[in-house]
Amino acid sequence: MIGVVAATASGRTAAAALAVAWPGEVRSFTEGKAGDALREAWRECDSVVSFLAVGATVRVLAPLIGNKTSDPAVVCVDESMRFAVAVLGGHHGANTLANRLSGVFGCLPVVTTATDAAGVPSLDTFGADLGFTVENPWMLARVGAAVLSGEPVALADQGPWPVPPLPGNVAAADGAGARVLIRIDDLDVTWFSDPEATLLVRPKSLVVGVGAARGVPAEEVGRLIDTALADEGLAPASVQCVATVDLKADEEGLLEAARERGWEVITFPADALAVIEVPNPSEIVRAEVGTPSVAEAAAILGARTHGRAAELVVGKRKSAAATVAVARLTPKGRLTLVGLGPGALDLVTPRAEQALRRASVVVGLDQYVDQIRDLLRPGTRTIESGLGQEEERARTAVEEAERGHAVALVGSGDAGVYAMAAPALGFASADIVVEGVPGITAAVAASGLLGAPLGHDHAYISLSDLHTPWEVIERRVRAAAEGDFTVCFYNPRSRARDWQLPKALSILAEHRPPGTPVGYVRNAARPGQSVTLTTLEEVDPGRVDMFTVVIVGSSRSRTVAGRFVTPRGYTWA
Repeated sequence: MIGVVAATASGRTAAAALAVAWPGEVRSFTEGKAGDALREAWRECDSVVSFLAVGATVRVLAPLIGNKTSDPAVVCVDESMRFAVAVLGGHHGANTLANRLSGVFGCLPVVTTATDAAGVPSLDTFGADLGFTVENPWMLARVGAAVLSGEPVALADQGPWPVPPLPGNVAAADGAGARVLIRIDDLDVTWFSDPEATLLVRPKSLVVGVGAARGVPAEEVGRLIDTALADEGLAPASVQCVATVDLKADEEGLLEAARERGWEVITFPADALAVIEVPNPSEIVRAEVGTPSVAEAAAILGARTHGRAAELVVGKRKSAAATVAVARLTPKGRLTLVGLGPGALDLVTPRAEQALRRASVVVGLDQYVDQIRDLLRPGTRTIESGLGQEEERARTAVEEAERGHAVALVGSGDAGVYAMAAPALGFASADIVVEGVPGITAAVAASGLLGAPLGHDHAYISLSDLHTPWEVIERRVRAAAEGDFTVCFYNPRSRARDWQLPKALSILAEHRPPGTPVGYVRNAARPGQSVTLTTLEEVDPGRVDMFTVVIVGSSRSRTVAGRFVTPRGYTWA
């Protein structure tokens, strides 16, 4: 919950606007004395937006400040709403909140955190979206300073995990001259011989499998788990979850032991566990629960569920009423399909920007990578290629993700509309995590410039016959014409394909009045943008090329005050 504190009329107006913009997230503290309201918001909310001066806010909150990992994030917005200043908890929400506020009020986010200012991931939240935790936070300042100052820093990644990019001075563990180390590992630190300063990051790489007799005490389960981990030098902080057979889903001793350690419990049917090969099967267990293994099989299957492979690192251990085993997962790489929009940087969505900063590898057409190069963090590796190499780019992006990297495959418009998502997903297996980040399409950008031509049912049709036979394209054009759809043509005309657009327009003309609006936009949201609104009988296909989107109205489309409108049935004035 975000607490909003204001003491003036303009502040209260801004607070009300924020509640409308972020429904369900905002709680207003705008009555009574501002200091009391600010203290109450601090006690009861996760974050605080203070429409008060920074100095006044700090004086009120100074006696309450405890630990940055648990204190609320605080952002101050000035009376004229020109600036949103991240005051407290920059890495724990304030920097993000300041940027979100800029989207509502148009104010400038003021972020003074060194890593954010330098475009470097914050080490205290490094890999937080992967579940990472820092075991020795007292080393954050030393190692973070080395990263920022350009000192040689070694990186030991047990995964490898799809972590964000790190600057060029952070290299593999054998990097020459490194006196500090970032180690991503689930093994106890005493097992290593490292440089003088090691930041130990714990990944969620372990799954504990548990079998138990009915009525097993929580103390017995917990003691067996703790001993198994300690004997093999495995960190409890790296446990992803506890796994067992679904017959034990209500076994309170097992559940309590997991709860005490902050671990989730997942269950599997006995027949799913029965097909898992394990080193220590038991026919007695098979007779009782329908699978020859619970602990080992559940650990392996749980690790496979959360990763792309599993290794049993602790074989079955037994007590009087419980069994335990531990598996280590091989993490899945990540592929994010990012739509960059039609061209202008201000039409790149915030989510797309976030995905680009999160990716350690960016794959795309050279001109699209150039377009967003300034958004990438230091250390991001780019793989660029030219026109006509779409399949190669898609395959490359998938291969990089399969190697464990965090990859962004970029394209213009929306990645799923005549773009890179389809070929990439054709190559991608279940061994990688795939996410799509939508972008503003060329059709939507063109529509906004023309008016509202897509206001009712519409169809997108590509006129390129490089991958689709013209006979198929023509059938689709005729179907759209007979169905009275507004039609948006992609890839309408090139030097080698100069007859397809006139043919398509002639098919539509058989079902449309001559005065049907036709709009075409060249380089929408890019330098050299041009917008033309004409009619079906007057359109000149010779003015159209591959940088153009052509929209032909339905029989109900109209031109209203110079704007292309397709009505949906509302009353017209």
